[in-house]
Amino acid sequence: MKNRKTRFSLLLALVSLTAALAGCGNSPDDILNKKEVKVGVKNDIPNFGLMNVDTREFEGFEIDVAKEVCKRVFGDDVKIKFEAVTAKTRGPLLETGELDMDAATFTITDERKETYNFTQPYYTDHVKLMVKNSSGIDNFKGLDGKTIGVSQSATTEESLKEAAEEVGISLNFSEFSSYPEIKAALDSGRVDCFSVDGSILSGYLNDSMKLLPDEFSPQEYGITMAKRNTKLARKADEAISDMKESGELDKLTEKWGLDQ
Repeated sequence: MKNRKTRFSLLLALVSLTAALAGCGNSPDDILNKKEVKVGVKNDIPNFGLMNVDTREFEGFEIDVAKEVCKRVFGDDVKIKFEAVTAKTRGPLLETGELDMDAATFTITDERKETYNFTQPYYTDHVKLMVKNSSGIDNFKGLDGKTIGVSQSATTEESLKEAAEEVGISLNFSEFSSYPEIKAALDSGRVDCFSVDGSILSGYLNDSMKLLPDEFSPQEYGITMAKRNTKLARKADEAISDMKESGELDKLTEKWGLDQ
């Protein structure tokens, strides 16, 4: 009888241990053991994140930054799968676990820090304004009563609203799901101005367009992860820090012409 109780106690202990181990296996930070990492990137920003129509490969500054961060965090053998995201989809895909991280011009804000983990900034930009040369608009005040094309879920609109209030002008806004759509709206006259971060606008600038001299709200981009993935966030932040110290980040910035 005693032996039977002992065996039963051992069986219970084994079941408990197995359950505990299974629970550990569901830990968000088991992501560090992944052999394939899914990264959200932009596919419509020249020099930052763009789909090469010939090779069907993503290329750009943020693509290279993401590759380097993943290698430093997960090891040289990690397989990286890039997925195109927009300002509207990049956050929700992290929350559902469909993506492990974003390198997608994701501006760090105090409000967003409540929902996501960010690394330290790997690039800093400013909100700028692009208009047609023929528009007769030479500065921000010249946009009074005009319609600004902005990206859905981006911080641009809020930045411009605050700036407009300060100088006493009124702006209208039209939201679009992609940058090419905003550029097309500007070309066709459906909006009077295309506004987003300056480095993004530079990829759409041509002889018929100009950037206004005004700039607003520093936009600091960070590698972004779900709030639950704290260890991954710490490792990714260390990777960005190391890249800054080694000069690797400066090299990538220069490679893609973003050091101007």
